[in-house]
Amino acid sequence: MFTPPYQSLTILLRHISFLKAVFLHSITAFGGPQSHLSMMMKTFVYKRRDVTEEELMDYNAFCQLLPGASSTQTLTLIGYKRGGVVLAVFTLIIWILPASCLMGAFSFFLEYSGQKPLSIMTIFRFIGPMTVGFLAYAAYQAFKISVHNTITSVIMVLSAIGTFLLFKTPWIFPILIVLGGFVTNLSSKRIPQKEILPKKIKWTNIWLFAILFLLAGVGSEVSRKNNWPSHRPLMLFENTYRFGSLVFGGGNVLTPMMYEQFVARTESPQLIKRNPGIIKISKNDFYTGWGMVRAIPGPVFSVASFMGGIALKDNGPSMQLLGCVIGTLAIFLPSALLVLFFFPIWYNLRKYATVYRALEGINAVVVGIMIAATFYMMKDLYLAADWKWILLNGGVILATWALLKFTKLPSPLIVSLFLLLGWLAV
Repeated sequence: MFTPPYQSLTILLRHISFLKAVFLHSITAFGGPQSHLSMMMKTFVYKRRDVTEEELMDYNAFCQLLPGASSTQTLTLIGYKRGGVVLAVFTLIIWILPASCLMGAFSFFLEYSGQKPLSIMTIFRFIGPMTVGFLAYAAYQAFKISVHNTITSVIMVLSAIGTFLLFKTPWIFPILIVLGGFVTNLSSKRIPQKEILPKKIKWTNIWLFAILFLLAGVGSEVSRKNNWPSHRPLMLFENTYRFGSLVFGGGNVLTPMMYEQFVARTESPQLIKRNPGIIKISKNDFYTGWGMVRAIPGPVFSVASFMGGIALKDNGPSMQLLGCVIGTLAIFLPSALLVLFFFPIWYNLRKYATVYRALEGINAVVVGIMIAATFYMMKDLYLAADWKWILLNGGVILATWALLKFTKLPSPLIVSLFLLLGWLAV
């Protein structure tokens, strides 16, 4: 339903302090979605009390069932709970804008700087282990909330092992979540079902999602066959919108999908002959972009802003800027449409005893995923390090966990402390 401009303005004015907190979160939330969850818990649960611990865990579990950027979807739902669709949209924009602008600007910097090494990036040297510390704390907090009996403990352990072993397998996350919900639903002795009246479903968002998906594919193919001037921007939109619509598991799954589309496929002579205008990104540019996005705060999916700019850089600065905009819009739009469509349905369904019982297993799986992600990231930190860096990284991880556990320091200040430490160590 259309919201008049004056009502939108009223909603924004009423929630200025919340939007300010979202902005501070957007410029300090380093790491992937599991690390972002711990920062959300500290800011929006313990400090501001916008949502409860249980609500945040339910939001996160629900978003794990959907494709797209899970931390973005979770934060969008916090805005939705506070102020409906209008505030949810502004929450989404404020969250993605800083990282997307940085990554888009970096595509220009990379192009006009001759790809010289960035000495300034050394200030981020402790952000990796700090992110692991945030993630470990999030797993600790989630464990206290969600794991409270034998079956949830078993589900958590098996989910952690399965996730660690198959971390880059796209379907491991939804499969584990479905299995976890199924297992805790085998017993129906508790939580009696109450009568619930059915509610009308609003189909607007899902229809818009499906129509855009279809039009993007058709438009890209028609423009390719007819060699339209807009062929490359349309192809970029179709590629990126498809990523945002089909990726389960966050940036770790987005990486191989983008690599296959923009790097590996473009090395095929047959494909180049059939489609000479195909979007191609060099390996160096691809790895540089993914390295940069790990060093800045905000959603990992903002790497699409960089890839979009690089994809259209050969057509001039204005087209490169358009590529950054297309990459940003196309990667996050599916996440927003899906979460705002399915959440009201999920909110109604969770009132049923069957769904409520399933949430026990789903939340236990999420804890297992967070634990596995913690150890997986620690593995990546330690593989290429000597023993001095191993000890130093371990110290940073423990210090981050201790600051979160035993002090009331806000997340932005903790991040600033480790950035300052990195700067002093240059």
